[in-house]
Amino acid sequence: MCAPLTPYYGTGRRKKAVARVFLYEGTGKITINHRKATEYFTNIQHAQTIQHPFLITSTSQLFDAYITVKGGGIAGQAGAIRHGISRALLKYDLEYRTILKAEGFLTRDSRMKERKKPGMKGARKSPQFSKR
Repeated sequence: MCAPLTPYYGTGRRKKAVARVFLYEGTGKITINHRKATEYFTNIQHAQTIQHPFLITSTSQLFDAYITVKGGGIAGQAGAIRHGISRALLKYDLEYRTILKAEGFLTRDSRMKERKKPGMKGARKSPQFSKR
């Protein structure tokens, strides 16, 4: 009986989205929340975003990716998945660090929604001013 393949794991974050990425040696199949990647991301740009780390490291046909993602919107989730895939690829081979770092995939995008301030309508918008 064979031992199960050990996954390469990476956590990715972007805005409020958190992605848990497990890479198994396989044929290039990507599953996100029990659905195919093309079903989950109908927008082509988001689908390309999650493929980018595999393409620049030439590993698109080496791994099957099982991904769970929650929180945030679609664009934030795509960015979180890209970050998680990049981190998981580092566990596979540290040689990819220079390539992924140059593309900016290892840096966590720290931009978050600014909080609403008291006495204001939003983060920056204030009530209308009246002179009289």
